[in-house]
Parts: sequence; C-alpha cells; structure tokens
Amino acid sequence: MKRLITTIRNINKIDDLRNRILYTIGILLIYRLGSKVVIPGIDPHQLAALQEQAEGGILGLLNMFSGGAFSNASIFALGIMPYISASIVIQLLGMAIPYFQRLQREGESGRRKINQITRYLTVIITAAQAPAYLKNVVYNLPAGAISPFDPAITTPTTFFWISSIIILVSGTMFVMWLGEKITDKGIGNGISLIIMIGIIARLPFALFSEFASKMEEQGGGLVFFVVEIAILVFVILLTILLVQGTRKIPVQYAKRIVGNKQYGGVRQYIPLKVNSAGVMPIIFAQAIMFLPMTLAGFSSSESVTGFIASFTNIDGFAYNLTQFVMIILFTYFYTAITINPKQMADDMKKNGGFIPGVKPGKKTVDFIDNILSRITLPGSIFLGLVTLLPTFARLLGVSNEFAMFYGGTSLLILVGVVLDTLQQVESHLLMRHYDGLTKSGRIKGRTAGIMG
Repeated sequence: MKRLITTIRNINKIDDLRNRILYTIGILLIYRLGSKVVIPGIDPHQLAALQEQAEGGILGLLNMFSGGAFSNASIFALGIMPYISASIVIQLLGMAIPYFQRLQREGESGRRKINQITRYLTVIITAAQAPAYLKNVVYNLPAGAISPFDPAITTPTTFFWISSIIILVSGTMFVMWLGEKITDKGIGNGISLIIMIGIIARLPFALFSEFASKMEEQGGGLVFFVVEIAILVFVILLTILLVQGTRKIPVQYAKRIVGNKQYGGVRQYIPLKVNSAGVMPIIFAQAIMFLPMTLAGFSSSESVTGFIASFTNIDGFAYNLTQFVMIILFTYFYTAITINPKQMADDMKKNGGFIPGVKPGKKTVDFIDNILSRITLPGSIFLGLVTLLPTFARLLGVSNEFAMFYGGTSLLILVGVVLDTLQQVESHLLMRHYDGLTKSGRIKGRTAGIMG
C-alpha cells in the first residue's frame, strides 16, 4: 500500500504522465456515456426482451465486449468488433497479396495507407452487420416500441432503417477514433483499453448477481461463493503466467578487451514468450465465431439457421471445438507475422552475436524457428484451454455472467491490458528516475497488443 501511494505521488509530479492518464480517463468516460445513448426512434423502456436475450450465449459475449451497449440498443451497439474484424482481414491479406506485403515494408507511409484501408473496410463490415442487429432488435421489441412518440407506427419505416444504419456505422467509427486518440495522446493501447473498460463495466453486476444467487436456498451458500472466488483467483494467476512466460535462448556477444587484445564473451539471452501472440488468437477466433450470428440475421431458411445455430451455442461441442482449433491455428499465424527468426538472426549477426553451438546464418534461423515452434504449441493449447474454462464453469453451476470472467477472451484481455498499461506507466516513471510499481522495476506485458 505504501508503494502504491508513493507511485501515485510520483505520477502526480510528472505533468505529461498525469495529463495522459486524465485524458485517457476522459475519453473512456465519453465511451461509457455513449453506450447508454439509445438509437433514436427506439423506446428505451421496452428493451427488457433484448436485454434478456443478451444475458447468455454468443450475444452475451458481444454484449460484454461492448460494455452493455448491445443490450441497450445504443449508438455504440456494435462496438469496436467491426474494426477488429477489418484489421484481421487486412492482416490475412498481408500474408497472401503482394500489394499489402509491399505496404507493410514501406514503414510509416505504408502503415498510414493500411490504416486508411482498414477504416474503409470497417465501414463496409459495420454497414453489413447493422441491418442484422436492427432486425434482431425489432424482433425482440413489442409493438409500438419503435416509434414511442407516434403509436400509430407499429413497424419500422424506411427512414428508421436508413438513419439507424448510418448511426450505428458512425458510432463504430467514433469509438475507433476514441481508441486512436487514447493511443496518440493517452497512455497507449487505445482499442485494448476500450474493450477492457467494457468488460470491467460488467464485472460488478456479475459479481453481485452471483453472490445473490448463492445466497438463495438452493444456491449453495457463502462457502460455495468463496470457493468460486478462490478458483477465479487461481485462474487469474495461471493467466498471468501464460501472458508473461518466456523461454530464454543464450546468445554469446563477442567483446574486445583492449588491454591484452583478447576476446572474451558476454552471455546474454533472447527471451521468446510462450504466448508471443498475446490475446490476438482469441480475438481472431471470436470475431469469426460472430459471423454465424450475422448470417443467421439475413437468412430465413430454417435448415440454414438450424445449422448456424449449432455454432452460436457457446456451450455446444461444435462451437467450442471449432474455436479451440482456430485458436491454435491463429496462435501460430500471429506468431509468424510478429516474430521473424531471419530478422532476429540478421540483427544478432550485425551486433557480433551468435548462439553457442549454432552456426550463424541459416542454421541460426532454423534453430530459433524450431525453438519458437516448440514453445508455441503448448502455449496455444493452454490458450485454447483457458478459452474453454467459462464453459466448464457454466456446466458446474456458475451463472453465465460470472462464468465469463473465469477465462476466455474477457479474462485474457483484462490481464493482458492491465499488465500493458502498468508497463506503460512504469516506463514513464523509470525514464524520469522515479520508483516503479514493483521492486524489480519491471512489469512484463504482452508482446502484441489488440490493435493499438
């Protein structure tokens, strides 16, 4: 506690850091207020059915990521997920299309062009998802809720559809802009923080709801609730180990001793993370698993909707198996695009370093790639298992809202983003010769952020 108070005082002494934190908090408050603003033309008092629908299943996940905006029929209802989906598509294109590969090699100018294309694609994806979302909202609203000021209107008008689609697209683009502002003028990781704050907003409600259910006659009592909290803490600790775990490769750096003109050696290490991809594989897989819900909104065929329904049941075998396999594949994919063994070997050679017992050049590249493949496999499997933990929690009687925090995307995002944010703050403190948040002065965050 004393170190925490000292750290807060040190933060207050650094004008730039203090202003960045206050700016970030202000932007996040704007986002939270926007998630409560209902789409014009919808009666906010008639959303009970929609909110009940969003309590479980894949819609519950989407509602969590949007911080409750989905169930509120808010102008931010689609949240930041269309931008995440667009970013995934662009990264996949970067693996297959030479034009995007060339942009990735062009440095800052190429990055700006990729960001521009990503924004255009975000508009297209949001415009495609908005009608499906509105169709679901209309289906779950009672008659007269669409136009509360004119009871004579019982069905949505053309103007309602067009204006609502424009509002939802604008809302997603505004949320994306807020994230970019946090990245530029705040403490960084803007998109990640927006997703995290939406998840945290659901935590108090889920915690009190679970406590109330356990205090009921058939709930199990206080002992069961304490056991659930203990298991949750244990899972959080395991997740931190997953995020921070590393495998060190010894590297010998040649060092010239001027006095006797002999060469000695300085042993250093290349730290390779067990989970170099961070939470991105889960984000990738989750974004794809949202597609069946969108397709179901456009389809009227019972056979098609029945097949798609099997992939929208988050406790179903098909959903969990598909997601588990995709997480493993995406872990390898994202690790491949973020860590380049050839580049590492070249940098090592330029700095006069080598791996003891391994020849420089292709042998070093193959050695690093082999080590990376070996540690990525258990990391990806562990990541997939953590994703399945909420399903097991629900099967054991934990409520759906609270089970979301037992693993999966929500827990990994919370742990990863918190560690990244603390790392950013600690970096500012250490640069100005203030004590950090820990005695060692080092907090390990993720190698990869969510999208900025």
